[in-house]
Amino acid sequence: MQDVATGKSHKMLFLNTLAFTICFAAWMFNGVLVTFLVDNQVFDWGPVQIGWLMGIPVLTGSIFRLPAGMLTDKFGGKPIYGTLLLVCAIPMYLLSKADSLTTFALCSFGFGLAGVSFSIGIAFTSVWYPQKRQGTVLGIFGAGNAGAALTTLFAPTLLNRLTDNGAHIEGWRQLPVYYAMMLASMGILFFIFAENKKPESSTKNLIQMLKPLSNIRVWRFGLYYFLVFGCFVAFSQWLVSYFVNVYYLSLVTAGIFAAAFSLPSGVIRALGGWLSDKFGGRTVMYWVLSASVLLSFMVIIPKMDIYSPGRGVMAQRAGSVTEVTSTVIGIGDKRYSLKAKPDELNNFDDRMLILPSKQTWQEPAVEVGQQVKKKELLAKGVTRIFFQANVWIFAGIVVLLGSIWGIGSAAVYKLIPDYFPEEVGVVGGMVGVLGGLGGFFCPIVFGYLLEWTGLWTSCWMFMFALSLLCLLWMHLVATRMMKSKHPKDMQKFEISS
Repeated sequence: MQDVATGKSHKMLFLNTLAFTICFAAWMFNGVLVTFLVDNQVFDWGPVQIGWLMGIPVLTGSIFRLPAGMLTDKFGGKPIYGTLLLVCAIPMYLLSKADSLTTFALCSFGFGLAGVSFSIGIAFTSVWYPQKRQGTVLGIFGAGNAGAALTTLFAPTLLNRLTDNGAHIEGWRQLPVYYAMMLASMGILFFIFAENKKPESSTKNLIQMLKPLSNIRVWRFGLYYFLVFGCFVAFSQWLVSYFVNVYYLSLVTAGIFAAAFSLPSGVIRALGGWLSDKFGGRTVMYWVLSASVLLSFMVIIPKMDIYSPGRGVMAQRAGSVTEVTSTVIGIGDKRYSLKAKPDELNNFDDRMLILPSKQTWQEPAVEVGQQVKKKELLAKGVTRIFFQANVWIFAGIVVLLGSIWGIGSAAVYKLIPDYFPEEVGVVGGMVGVLGGLGGFFCPIVFGYLLEWTGLWTSCWMFMFALSLLCLLWMHLVATRMMKSKHPKDMQKFEISS
């Protein structure tokens, strides 16, 4: 790190952020393309295969983050970042030639290397700024997450134009070529305009560089990042399919909603960095994890239309049935009123409903001339429970959740240079690996949960459990540290953990 930021620092921040935005847009490419190809029956892939194809690029960009961060600490960011951009352009171009699940997966594995740009950029950006500005600066760099929103926002429209709205479906193959050109162009610009810089730890050997990974704090930070970044990555892709299948939206409209989730989350990382500088990373994480628990719980209830037995009508005395209509049953001189089935039953979804709604009615269970006993059922009750899970309310909650995760992503990376100032590349790379693995495993988990439960909201159940786990672990660690270091001041949370 250097003591004072300079004009050169700001130039490198701009180049790193721009390169990260392009890499992130490429990294999330399969979320739109795979959905488009399946929706147009170009490939017959099921939910699990879709989950794997969405997850493979994320896997590549995750498992190589640690070595990429170490190489950046060792050689500086210019040669590593520039080379990465040029290398990723090759499999992205080859994707335009893919014609099977295997070739698609192999190309996806290759261009998924774009995901390691995060650990490279974090390490290469941090060396240009003083420690007191790390939260804000790394938050600005992290705004490159908005690249995911650019893909989900513009790629569906481009696919429609390239394929003439599906009339010439093979036109989709041009889109990977455009993305490859962007990656290659950015790589060339980076080599021309970037300046190299290494941290003081660049003289350490491999064992010394890996030493911080024995600290449990690194792995705890990694779990937080698994949630706030990995799940953001997963939903940046998964939400396209979610909106198409649950709300029957077109691919373009679903892409706009998914972009509404991705864009604020990326941009707001700068605010998250500033808040972390001002109030501390741990304080911000308390709010982030608490909000994640609450918001994920709010979207657990699925859109549903349930019919269940309701309150029926029983005979008060024995007798012969003399009359049966939709509203009345007669037994001798005794008449029983029934609640008729509503005429507007089939129009329930035409209104905007916030809370679950119900309708009840009764249907005759006897016939004229039938002999009934006392307390025998004359009419069965039917209850219809309907929950609209309104798309606008759902989208609002999801966008808010994405923004909260964006703030949390910045807060996690504020903590890293605070505790590991000379090992940002290694520690940031390891935390990035764990976070990136969240982006890989979550779509696969979502696919299996959907297969097992049949509920699209099963992914939010998983988010609720994961958020609660992170919050409880952080609180237990903080409480334990307060008891050992500040036993007389349990109300203060400014502790070291």
